[in-house]
Amino acid sequence: MNFLQLRCFLAVADTLHFGRAAQKLDMLPASLGRHVKLLEESLGTRLIARTTRNVTLTEAGASLVEGARDLVERASMLEAHFRDYERQRASVLRVGAIDSVAAGLLPQLLQDFRAEHPGIEIELLEQKTIRLLPRLLSGRLDIAFVRPPEVRDPRLAFKTLFSETAVVAVHRGHRLAGKSTIGVDEMADEPLIVPDRRSRPHSHDLTIKLFLEAGLTARIVQIADEKQTIVNLVSTGIGLAIVPRWASRLAVAGVCFVPLAPTEGAAMSKLALSATWLRGVRDPSRDKLLETLDRHIGAYEATA
Repeated sequence: MNFLQLRCFLAVADTLHFGRAAQKLDMLPASLGRHVKLLEESLGTRLIARTTRNVTLTEAGASLVEGARDLVERASMLEAHFRDYERQRASVLRVGAIDSVAAGLLPQLLQDFRAEHPGIEIELLEQKTIRLLPRLLSGRLDIAFVRPPEVRDPRLAFKTLFSETAVVAVHRGHRLAGKSTIGVDEMADEPLIVPDRRSRPHSHDLTIKLFLEAGLTARIVQIADEKQTIVNLVSTGIGLAIVPRWASRLAVAGVCFVPLAPTEGAAMSKLALSATWLRGVRDPSRDKLLETLDRHIGAYEATA
C-alpha cells in the first residue's frame, strides 16, 4: 500500500466514476484502475464494486475512506512543510509556462519582476498545461501559467488572469487574406488545421465550438501539435488555423494573421490564462511575482 494508491482510491470514492477520478488526478483511467487493484490486492479485500452502469464502494471500501483520507492529508501536510522549508532557503523561483505565455506575457512580466527583485533567480520551463500541473503537484515547480482545466485539482490554487485573443492564420494567396476581419461563416467548408485535443484541449475546442455556435461543422484536414508547426502548415496552403494572437510573432513567410470578426459568442473567441500554484505552501518569491503581476496586469492584457 502506498499514498498514490490511496489517492486513487479516494478519487474514485469521491466521484464514484473512474473517468472523472482519473481526470481529477490527471491520469489515464487504466493507470488509476491498476493502482486501485494493487491496493485491493495488498489489503486482501475488494474495495470497489464496478459494473457497466455504476461504481459503488464495498463495505470494506466505505470503512477505509476516513482512515485513508486522514493518512493522505497528513502526508500532504508533511510534504507542504518540507517544501516550505526548502523554499525559504532558496532564492530560485521555478516557473512553468505554456508556449503562449512564454512568447507573450512572460517576457514582460520577468522584465518588471527582475527590475523590482534583482536578487531572485528564475528557472523557466515551457510545456503544455497537462505536463505542468503534475510538476506543480510534485513540487518541481513553484508556479505555472496555464490554460485552466475543466476539472481542477483541489490541491492547486488558480488565479484567473485574462483571456487571449484568437486570430486566423491564412496563406497570403488565399481569398480571405486581404480582409480586415474574418467571420466564422466565411470559413465554412474551408480546410482547417487544429491542435491535437489530447495535448491542447483548449485550443482544439476553441475552433470546434466557434463552428458549432455558428451552426457549422469544422472541416479538419490536419492535426498538429505545436503552434510553429501549425503556422508552417498554413504557409503551404493546405488550410487555415485559428491560433492565439501571439502566434503572429512567428513571422512565417507566406502567412498573414487576420482578426476574427465579433459574433454573439464573442467569449468563445478567447483563450483563458491562469496562474496556479500548490495550496498550503508558503513562498515569498512566488508571492512577489504575483504582486508584480497584479500591478502590471492591465498593460499585459492590452497586448494579449
